[in-house]
Amino acid sequence: MQLFTLDFEDDYSLIGIHSPEEDYRLAYLLNLHLKTKLTRYKHHLDFENSEAEFPLFEFKDETNFNNYYLINNKHTQLNSELKNEGLFGGNISTTSYLIPEKKNIDYFLKIEGCNSDIFIKNLVVNLNKIKQIITSYSIEPNTLKSKDHLIF
Repeated sequence: MQLFTLDFEDDYSLIGIHSPEEDYRLAYLLNLHLKTKLTRYKHHLDFENSEAEFPLFEFKDETNFNNYYLINNKHTQLNSELKNEGLFGGNISTTSYLIPEKKNIDYFLKIEGCNSDIFIKNLVVNLNKIKQIITSYSIEPNTLKSKDHLIF
């Protein structure tokens, strides 16, 4: 009997974005400069064993058959039960990351349906022209330990 194995490769491209802007402001800037129509998705990206919720913006480009998702990588939660008893006092906050091995990245732009490296390179060049974006670059999804967090 012959054994067949299926190898499902990730069918998306991933771009890391460094920007101090709020998520809604970055979505607006991407819409303005890239001619996309990113809108806030009605649900947050969340996980069973975590209280962290990650805002999600999406745009389905039906003419080019691409789907764009802008995902915040950081979630900061104020913990009102714990108090800092030190010199400055106040509440303690905790930060959770969608992709913990990429803590320095503020946002991910996930593009489904695009297999062209030239398209992704041009997209990165156009993203880097936006003055509110510090830098952006392509990321190989297979190198991420937490790549399952990007499957939704």
